[in-house]
Amino acid sequence: TLFAFDEGQALSEHTAPFDAVAQVLEGEADITVAGKTVRVSAGEMVLMPANQPHAVNARTRFKMLLTIIRSA
Repeated sequence: TLFAFDEGQALSEHTAPFDAVAQVLEGEADITVAGKTVRVSAGEMVLMPANQPHAVNARTRFKMLLTIIRSA
């Protein structure tokens, strides 16, 4: 899924039943996973493990590709 955020937009903390990888395509954001916040920018990736709370806060206009990993 492709996400695009304006500066200051956020995705509130939530959990998901599957692992996911956020690939940063453009801009800069803070991504929080299980209480730890990392600042990410274009070219970086973040693993979001299943059932761990995570959130996204765009520091600039920001695009990310989210890939959900559904194991069999």
